[in-house]
Amino acid sequence: MVKRILVPWCLLFLLCCRNDTSGQYPYQVPQQLEDGIAIGTLQDVGVDSTRIFKALRKIQKGNFNEIHSVLIHKNGRLVLEEYFPGHRYHWDAPSHHDTVVHWNRNELHSVMSVTKSVTSALVGLAVEKGFIKSVDQSIFDFLPEHQHLRTLEKEGITIEHLLTMTSGLNWAEWNAPYSSRSNPMIAIWYAKKDPVSYILEGELVHEPGSSFSYYGGSQILLGEIIRNASQMTIAEFSQKYLFGPLGIADFDWSLQFGNGVYESAGALRLKPRDMLKIGIVYLNGGTWKGNRILSKEWVGKSKIPFGHNMNIQVPGEDMDETGYSYSWWLDEFEVSGMPISTFHASGWGGQKIIVIPKLETVVVFTGGNYTSKPKPFKILERYILPAMVK
Repeated sequence: MVKRILVPWCLLFLLCCRNDTSGQYPYQVPQQLEDGIAIGTLQDVGVDSTRIFKALRKIQKGNFNEIHSVLIHKNGRLVLEEYFPGHRYHWDAPSHHDTVVHWNRNELHSVMSVTKSVTSALVGLAVEKGFIKSVDQSIFDFLPEHQHLRTLEKEGITIEHLLTMTSGLNWAEWNAPYSSRSNPMIAIWYAKKDPVSYILEGELVHEPGSSFSYYGGSQILLGEIIRNASQMTIAEFSQKYLFGPLGIADFDWSLQFGNGVYESAGALRLKPRDMLKIGIVYLNGGTWKGNRILSKEWVGKSKIPFGHNMNIQVPGEDMDETGYSYSWWLDEFEVSGMPISTFHASGWGGQKIIVIPKLETVVVFTGGNYTSKPKPFKILERYILPAMVK
């Protein structure tokens, strides 16, 4: 079993490095495709390629654990698109690693909790299209089959509370690994009831809106709220109002519970260039190629912390304390004395869409670090940001 995984990894590593005989990274300009993404070079946008190539060589050597892709889009152009060998995800395999492949632009990747940020965007679209009047509405306004769980206290949980992980429901997702049935995101699959009931029957331990607790059940509820409000599944809704307008034809929402409820917290699969498109929409204040996708107000709420959602330490991540907004994380860096604010979508294993407004930049990572610490922020802070800030 060890040999089956180790041998192709080594072969793919050698293939990846076969042209690097001079010690220089074999940089290739991203390919121009008919996907609406303009192409350029690192030099075109004033990025120090020496720093970037140093990071890429370290990725090849495995210094940052398992990185599958790195994309950099700056000043309106994709200037870096690199893919590396790594494992496909499989939940019940050792280290959650399935077969080894050399990742490429045509492969769908499990984006894990980046899904939450996409689901948030879909809620914003449901509001803009009139399916939902306000994020201040009670979640029970959109859960007609679960009115028996509508207590006086839980009625106060709003859509906004789900978006910001402040519902107050007890959900200890960070207290157990995702390989354990004691983790509620795993236990929910084995519960002998529908997932919506499983979530809503949880104890209310905080007043809604008062306390942050990372809670994947929130986005599962949001997926059902979208379905009941629009009479479309989240797959249908996303294709019509988000992916279709962005020219994203290949995506996968296939993971569903036994009763048809979609796992809309962490099960989406996308291509890295399509992850990039979502980041570009947020960088541009909600527009894509001059067309309005999301409202500027919705994007604005994704860039600032909600209430007391600050100073959060995320276990297993290589970032400092962070904030949380409408299902996006918020971080501050300082490079050469310059403060740089970012907001990002984040998924288990090293999946990131990082938006850097001051530098007109979006950075995408995918990876397979499910049982080891992902290090995309180390790459960002040590190499990518310094390469852009003179």
